[in-house]
Amino acid sequence: MTPNRGAFTKDELKTKRVGVLYGGLSSEREVSLRTGAAVAGALRSLGYDVVEVDVGKDLPARLVAEKVDVAWLAVHGRYGEDGCLQGLLESMFIPYSGSGVLASALGMDKVYAKQVFVAHGIPTPAYRAFKDAESALAAADSLPFPFPVVVKPSREGSSVGVHICKQRADYEAAVKDAAKYAGTLLVEQFVKGREVQGGVLDDEALGVIEVRAAREFYDYDAKYKAGSGTQYLFPAPLPPEQYARVNEVSLAAHKALGCSGGSRSDVIITEGGDVFLLEINTLPGMTATSLLPKIAAGRGIDFPALCERLLLGASLKA
Repeated sequence: MTPNRGAFTKDELKTKRVGVLYGGLSSEREVSLRTGAAVAGALRSLGYDVVEVDVGKDLPARLVAEKVDVAWLAVHGRYGEDGCLQGLLESMFIPYSGSGVLASALGMDKVYAKQVFVAHGIPTPAYRAFKDAESALAAADSLPFPFPVVVKPSREGSSVGVHICKQRADYEAAVKDAAKYAGTLLVEQFVKGREVQGGVLDDEALGVIEVRAAREFYDYDAKYKAGSGTQYLFPAPLPPEQYARVNEVSLAAHKALGCSGGSRSDVIITEGGDVFLLEINTLPGMTATSLLPKIAAGRGIDFPALCERLLLGASLKA
């Protein structure tokens, strides 16, 4: 049998069973549940036959039992955003939204993603990677850049386990906490500046939003907790050349990893106007406070239309 690789027309998709895959097994499960609920509601409002599938170890059997023809991926973090889920769907010949196996795996691992960015000439802060907490602590006094530094687990999203160490004394606790999570440890040069996000949809730069967090940085609470005080400004009030540069860098990162559908890049602009890519999210949040939907809305694409655009891109990519 020749698998249907997608992509589909709207009329074809209206005849199919769309599985919104959400929840999952990672530390970002709560965000994934919100994303999935929002997406499922939006697609139903447009007349699609939708079933929500909470992703667990029984996923293959659930997909068969629910007769899912096409999958809309709303699973953030490990086993959902890192290529594992995409590989399963490729093996089951179920077309899915978003990026494929390789792009998802690269995007989820901050160290490998940085290596790709550097190879493509995309500016990103200097960094060092360590296999474990012990080696990161041993290198504390020989890092090739001064404090402050940023300590991150390489394979977590939503700022889980991320710490800004303003001074040497903060480093040990940050490393030990980040080491609780998956992947290697990334210690990155801290770049002070304005925090903005660039959105890309179907290989087009959508625009740039500025986040003004009431907290020290745009961490998990600033992203997802009601009443966090975070302000969102779209379009970001930047000089035209800086706005264009963020769009350029975000699109370059999307293409360098081979992403499909939507992506969101986190970018810092220094006081001198230099632009640095921090990381890319190949499966951006789609909650009420998420940034890609805010950017799309600013471009006249409302939330249901954005969900539909991503569904229309569902395909097999391997």
